[in-house]
Formats: sequence, C-alpha cells, structure tokens
Amino acid sequence: MSETKKVGFFKKIGLYFRELKSEIKKVTWPTFKQVRNNTGIVILVVVIIAVMVALFDLGFQGIWMLIG
Repeated sequence: MSETKKVGFFKKIGLYFRELKSEIKKVTWPTFKQVRNNTGIVILVVVIIAVMVALFDLGFQGIWMLIG
C-alpha cells in the first residue's frame, strides 16, 4: 500500500489563496478608456436589440389583430 500524505483543510485554503494572488497578478487589466468604450458598445447593442424586439412585437400584434 502506498502512503499518501494528507494535506490539512486550512493548508488547502491557504494554498488556494496564494495561487489566486499569483494568478491575479498575471491578469492584464483594461484601461478606463477601454472599459468605457466596451460599455458603450454593450449598451448600444442592447438598445438595438430592444428596438428590434419591440418592432417584432408590434408587427406580430398587428398580424394577430388582423387574424382575430
């Protein structure tokens, strides 16, 4: 039988946070300008899709009124 060394629960948690800190340091964070630009793009796309859904809804509502 091979012996396996058990690592304690709190040691595992400590190791997790040390590795997490190491990985967070490797992240390339976007600049404020990039965040602002991407946020604007997301808002624009959401508005465009909302308008499209509203137009489809009005169209289907008109068709439903003609049928019914």
